[in-house]
Amino acid sequence: MAFEDMIKNAFEESRNNCRFGDTLEEIKEIQDYIKNAEKIYVPNKNGIKVEVLNEVLEEYNLPKAEILQINTNTADTSRIPALAKAYMALDQSDADLIIARGRLGIPGSGSLLIFIDHKGRILTCGTSPSHLIHGNSLEQAVYEEACEALEKIGFKKKAET
Repeated sequence: MAFEDMIKNAFEESRNNCRFGDTLEEIKEIQDYIKNAEKIYVPNKNGIKVEVLNEVLEEYNLPKAEILQINTNTADTSRIPALAKAYMALDQSDADLIIARGRLGIPGSGSLLIFIDHKGRILTCGTSPSHLIHGNSLEQAVYEEACEALEKIGFKKKAET
C-alpha cells in the first residue's frame, strides 16, 4: 500500500467507525517514507543538532539530514514551538522530511523533537523533560529524543538488526 493511500484508508476507517488501531502495514509505510526521504532538513541556527541527528540517522541506517539555516526564534511565541519550527522549515524548503526540535509547550514544559512529512503531517516524535530536570547536555538530549522517535515506529539500530 502506498503512503498516501494508507493515510486515506485510515481516515475512511475512522469516518466509518471501523478503525481499531494502528497496523503493521501502516508502521511500515511510515518507515519507508523516512527511509526514502531524499531531502531531510533540520531548521537550526547552528549545526549542533544536525550533527547529532546525523549520528543517530546513521546508526539506524537512514539518510542524512541537512541544516536549513533559518531563524526560528518567533516559534517560541506559539503554543507548540517545536511544531511551529517544523512548519516554518516546511514553508521555507522543498523538504520530503523535516526534523525539528524545540520546546514542547509553555516555558518549562520540556522538549519535543518531531518528524513531519512534506505535507506537515506528524510521523513520530521524541520528548524530554526540561534541562533542569534531566541535566543532560543538548547533544545527549537530542540523541535520546531522536532514538525514541525512531524506535517508537519500529526502527532498530544497525547493530541490533
